[in-house]
Amino acid sequence: MTITTEGLHLLSHLDTLEAEAAHIIRETMGEFERPVLLFSGGKDSAVMLHLALKAFAPAPLPFPLLHVDTGHNFPEVIGYRDRIVAANRLRLRVASVQDYIDRGELVERPGGSRNQLQTGPLLDAITAGPFDAVFGGGRRDEEKARAKERVFSPRDEFGAWDPRRQRPELWDLYNGRIMPGEHVRVFPLSNWTELDVWQYIAREEIELPSIYYAHERDVFERRGMLLAPGSWGGPRPTEKVHRRLVRYRTVGDMSCTGAVDSAATTIDEVIEEITASRVTERGATRADDRASEAAMEDRKREGYF
Repeated sequence: MTITTEGLHLLSHLDTLEAEAAHIIRETMGEFERPVLLFSGGKDSAVMLHLALKAFAPAPLPFPLLHVDTGHNFPEVIGYRDRIVAANRLRLRVASVQDYIDRGELVERPGGSRNQLQTGPLLDAITAGPFDAVFGGGRRDEEKARAKERVFSPRDEFGAWDPRRQRPELWDLYNGRIMPGEHVRVFPLSNWTELDVWQYIAREEIELPSIYYAHERDVFERRGMLLAPGSWGGPRPTEKVHRRLVRYRTVGDMSCTGAVDSAATTIDEVIEEITASRVTERGATRADDRASEAAMEDRKREGYF
């Protein structure tokens, strides 16, 4: 017997990833009462928001967005965040690290980075929601600790992550049972790669902050990374600022997110650049992940995403 594919619609790998992510988002909405979607304005959260909007269209998004604002975010990203929220008439909650510093509940860290100060405001915002499921844009290819995550990742009543409590997800069945005070972090992009994300952005024509594409910018070098000057405390007197053609592969606190030399001004050029890269975006451009071999895992155990 001859088997043919005539008349069949074969899904591309992007179609498959999209369908899986949409199923995860809808399943979360069905299992939990008060989900929230973390939205930083970065490429992964932009894709996740796009998927969520498609998953419930033509109805409005049934849950709000949450951004933990360090106060040291790139202005282009904050402008993009506010523009997307307004264009889609979304509900946005902002947890401000600066407010915690002003109240004396958090203290500035040496070097100016506030990235590790996000955990407290994040957990407080989840408790205040109160949110029982939190969508995040984490992908397993980003970093070793994130590769240990399941799609539904339970957090205890203190927001802490324990890799030993990860649950089996055979046949894509997700266990959303939690005890009072606990919540689940949900990762619809778990099986995506950086290249998948960019190919999907190209296919869906998703708008991104301009800093993801090559542009001239003042930068200075610190520990092999190109950082942007800013109110966070850089550069030091011995660090020289110069103008270079760069772009950003990931978006975070200005004090720990490095730029890369690049001439990629279009999506196709970015995809070509990523295809040739052998270093993940976090490994190449996030100083906070270089603190130790277990830097990310330590922070996740404390409640960080």
